[in-house]
Amino acid sequence: MSEAAQDTNSPDPGTYVLEDQIGFLLRLANQRHLEIFAAALSDVTPTQFATLVKLHQLGVMSQNHLGRLVAMDAATTNGVVTRLRKKGFVQTQASTSDLRRLDVSLTAAGEAFVLAAIPTAFEVSAKTTDALTTREVTQLLALLAKL
Repeated sequence: MSEAAQDTNSPDPGTYVLEDQIGFLLRLANQRHLEIFAAALSDVTPTQFATLVKLHQLGVMSQNHLGRLVAMDAATTNGVVTRLRKKGFVQTQASTSDLRRLDVSLTAAGEAFVLAAIPTAFEVSAKTTDALTTREVTQLLALLAKL
């Protein structure tokens, strides 16, 4: 390909440094967070915890709506709810307003677990970002929300 035909805005492939790429750094940060989370809250996964927190905050809701709020597809939501039901943290029942819909709610054990785990979840977040200043954490959260 001639120089004139090349896109002058394309970076030189020889300058690609893996350790400088957003995806690589996000994956490393996520791995660190998951390790910290697993050590502190070994009874649930981060996705299961997010599901329990959302149910604690908003109460009974359809399984589909819950999945959307916690950023899961339908199949993942079904698996998470099934595992939480087996742990005794949630219950499901057919909706009284739409028989095609399955409603999910916390059990008493699920509510107790969430209330006991929230302080630990704050600690997990603090440990994940312990190398950052308060201002940097605020900036990081704002930037991640924009992505």
